[in-house]
Amino acid sequence: MGIMRNIYILYSIVLSVLCGALLLPEANEIITDCSQDYLKNVLMDMSPKTTTMDLSHKFTCQPQNLDLSPFSKLKVLILSHNRIQHLDMSIFQFNKELEYLDLSYNCLRNISCYSLLALKHLDLSFNDFNNIPICQEFGSMSQLEFLGLSGTQIRKSDLQTVAHLSLSTIFLGLKHLSYYEEGSLPLLNTERLHIVLPENADYRFILHNGIHTSKTLEMTNINMDQFTSQESQKNPLLESPTGSKTSHLLLRNVDVPWQEFFQILQFIWHSSIQQLQIQNLTIGAQSEFKFKPFNYSNTLMKALKVEHVTVKIYSFPQDIIYLFLTHMDIENLTISGAGMPHIIFPNYPTKFQHLNFANNSLTDELFVNTLQLPHLKTFVLQRNKLEILSTVSSFATKTSLVYLDLSQNLLQYADGKDCYWPETLTTLNLSSNKFIDSVFKCVPKSIQVLDLHNNDIRTIPREIADLKALRELNIASNSLTDLPGCDNFQRLSVLNIEMNSIISPSLDFFQTCQEVQSLKAGGNPFRCTCDLRNFINLGKKSQGLMIGWPDAYTCEYPLELKGIPLENVDLPEISCNTPLLIAVILIVGLIWTVVIAVLCIRFDLPWYLRMIAQWTQTQYRVRNVPLEELKRTIQFHAFISYSEGDSLWVKNELIPNLEKEDTSILICLHERHFIPGKSVVENIINCIEKSYKSIFILSPNFVQSEWCHYELYFAHHKLFHEGSNNLILILLEPIPQYSIPTRYHKLKALMAQRTYLEWPKEKNKHGLFWANLRAAININLSESGKMNKSQTMSELLKES
Repeated sequence: MGIMRNIYILYSIVLSVLCGALLLPEANEIITDCSQDYLKNVLMDMSPKTTTMDLSHKFTCQPQNLDLSPFSKLKVLILSHNRIQHLDMSIFQFNKELEYLDLSYNCLRNISCYSLLALKHLDLSFNDFNNIPICQEFGSMSQLEFLGLSGTQIRKSDLQTVAHLSLSTIFLGLKHLSYYEEGSLPLLNTERLHIVLPENADYRFILHNGIHTSKTLEMTNINMDQFTSQESQKNPLLESPTGSKTSHLLLRNVDVPWQEFFQILQFIWHSSIQQLQIQNLTIGAQSEFKFKPFNYSNTLMKALKVEHVTVKIYSFPQDIIYLFLTHMDIENLTISGAGMPHIIFPNYPTKFQHLNFANNSLTDELFVNTLQLPHLKTFVLQRNKLEILSTVSSFATKTSLVYLDLSQNLLQYADGKDCYWPETLTTLNLSSNKFIDSVFKCVPKSIQVLDLHNNDIRTIPREIADLKALRELNIASNSLTDLPGCDNFQRLSVLNIEMNSIISPSLDFFQTCQEVQSLKAGGNPFRCTCDLRNFINLGKKSQGLMIGWPDAYTCEYPLELKGIPLENVDLPEISCNTPLLIAVILIVGLIWTVVIAVLCIRFDLPWYLRMIAQWTQTQYRVRNVPLEELKRTIQFHAFISYSEGDSLWVKNELIPNLEKEDTSILICLHERHFIPGKSVVENIINCIEKSYKSIFILSPNFVQSEWCHYELYFAHHKLFHEGSNNLILILLEPIPQYSIPTRYHKLKALMAQRTYLEWPKEKNKHGLFWANLRAAININLSESGKMNKSQTMSELLKES
């Protein structure tokens, strides 16, 4: 009925917000100068394509010089809440597309009319008109859907001009009504009529005429607290409302004595009204309370809705009032916000299908007496003082309930008490009570929609009965630590579990809840670890499944991720899948093994590693040589034992690379340092004794040399019997084990037990070989040199 008005209001608000910056130089500027030049400057910065213009709360003068001709596309113009006293509507003659014009809440006393053929919404309400301002031009506005009017007097002649127009809504703001000519309102042709009356006005003729005018009638401010009706005065509410049109009547801000309220209901009861809604009802005090019989016959009434009730009668028979209401026996009865401590029903079966007693003070005593409500389908008991759920269920089983709202009570469920519900019950609201986990034992098996949010539920017991019909479950704002599995409700499609204590949803939910199409799980303290990976992937891949994704889903733990949306958390598959991680490690290890093997084969890497290790060990041993060993009479860094067959290599390779020009290393050779006249054995022993190390050049030639064997024998004896570590073996050429004679068992043992240096054939390895060998024999001989500085060949012979 009033859809078009609401659409235009919303349309104007939205566009005014979007275009507000273009309307005036400053948003809060009040226009006091309405001269043509000034108003021209006001509109100068606005685009000619402007479609919405909000000039409310702007004018303190008469904007007759307002030039709107440049705005040919203007559709919405709001001039409400100003101080305009006169308006010539011809200023809109160039705005051919103007559809919405709001001039309400001004000081208009007269207007000069102009026909605006495209106009659909015209509001002239809450002004200072004496008579209803309807011009002849209004009669030609065939597009008009909403018309708002005001005036202190309403006459038939004023409304005749628009009587032929078929309007959607007519709004009459009659704050200063002083005269109403009976029969005026029925002249109007409208689907919806809304009338705002002044305080203490005689509403009765207007109500009587109003229900003969439109299908929907809304009246605001019915106040008879101080109005005294004279016995001789005609009371239209006592007449039969034959020929009435209204099917839906809404009364707001009603303040009347009980007898007057009783009379209103009796008048309406026999009219065409099917739905009566009363908001903000006050039953005023009176000298004495008289209850008259109510005629319930011959009515079309189906629904009575009374909201926000205040009773000023301090002593009145409540039971009589309650029975008066419940005896109406209509389909739909709502009494909310009345503070009722109890309600009484007739002791016979009633026709009630929908009952709403929300926001009262009803207790479990409501169900003490048998309530005969066999046709009841909807029962709303929100915001009362009910405590025992099993008591409610015992009542419900005798009804045909489909929808039951028990939210915002004090309800609990005690284990062991049986619950009986009708098989017809499909929707149950138990939110904002005191339920714990056991409440699921008292849930009807036929339930399809279950609301348990804002309770103290910690887990959903697995032993509960199967809720095979359950489609929607709201369990938000509880203390759950995990998403429930769907083993007991296989058809669940909508789940709300936000604002709980869920850290990491278990796999049970993902495996058993395949039918869930809508999941609302935001506001939980998620721990962003691998356990949450499946849940995060579900949110990323399932568009529309996770309600509120990604804004409502953030990490709470660990602290370094707190506040970060789950969408931005990266948890790679490899870090969360242990078998995959092991497989990758093995594959990478295998690849590295192959790479190292190839490098070893290609670049002879083991040889380099052995040489570096030997060099490192040698450096360590040199640094840890005991002082006593340094003080002995050592004259040479090394004694070289070799076969004559290898002499060329020794003289051309070994000696030049060890004995460099700086003479930092002294080598003892038999051809240079053996003393003539002494036996070969004595010379060998002396050279070994006076050398820091003994180097043996091993080759097939070495094996065939008898003297080389003697030298090796004495060095081996020193190694084992004196605890010395001065033996260095260099393998010049490979020596097969079978080629070593049996008598050379010491050589076999040394080659098997001692690490030896192998002469590399590649020239690029020679540098590292010599560096390693020099490091092995390098030692400071300065002290021993000073002690033996004057030692001569004869002394050496003498010692020997």
